[in-house]
Amino acid sequence: MSGPSGVGIGWRPEIAGFVAGLPGLRFVEVVAEGVNPAGPLPDGLAELRERGVTVVPHGVRLSLGGAEPVDPHRVAHLAGVAEALAAPLVSEHIAFVRAGGLEAGHLLPLPRSREAVATVVANVRRAQAELPVPLALEPIAALFDWPDDELDEADFLTEILDATGARLLLDVANVHANARNRGGDATALLDRLPLERIAYVHVAGGAEAGGFYHDTHTDPVPTEVLDLVRELCARRRPPALLLERDGHYPPAAELRGELDALSAASGHPVVT
Repeated sequence: MSGPSGVGIGWRPEIAGFVAGLPGLRFVEVVAEGVNPAGPLPDGLAELRERGVTVVPHGVRLSLGGAEPVDPHRVAHLAGVAEALAAPLVSEHIAFVRAGGLEAGHLLPLPRSREAVATVVANVRRAQAELPVPLALEPIAALFDWPDDELDEADFLTEILDATGARLLLDVANVHANARNRGGDATALLDRLPLERIAYVHVAGGAEAGGFYHDTHTDPVPTEVLDLVRELCARRRPPALLLERDGHYPPAAELRGELDALSAASGHPVVT
């Protein structure tokens, strides 16, 4: 079973018709919590599978960084979606979303501590034991660092991946956001990440507001993020790239333009 390749886009019901009309599309990503593995697939998603388009389920609710053990029912759901879509892998975030029965409604950053590494590793291993396919982990964007951090971002991520054997879902927009908000150098961080573990890459837009860069997924991909795509592709064989859009969808011509820009930055064939 092959993994994702080329340039893809996040599948959302609001743009299902646009996605279906992309002749060179090789893969899409779907929010796993929006798919019922026991029922019919959402309109358009089954047709993509029949065309041979790879569909990767992307989880947002496992809370792998939570102090409580990962919910086995949520893991079972993710596993069922992977099987229903014949997915080559699944992905989730290095983050927490709930504690003490309360739901945050957002992906929240972890302190980069040894204790947090152990927590994530334990939950990832619990999930991996029940998943039928490999798991890729995505580091999230954050506006701040916790005061008790013991590791920098690259070491924190590498320790988790080394201990679990998980693959990396690298979001270059998050790399840009974290460097911008924390006063770091995005290219220097890129050079310290375990790029050989990449399963695929997220690319998304954002905007400056209140002195911070916000990873909105509703704004165009900025030049700085496209530059990071070029830097990444200069350092290793160009990985599969996925455009993320969530809400405030622009006209089809603008979406095609963003996909074409990813193709041009990476050397992948155009999908439009």
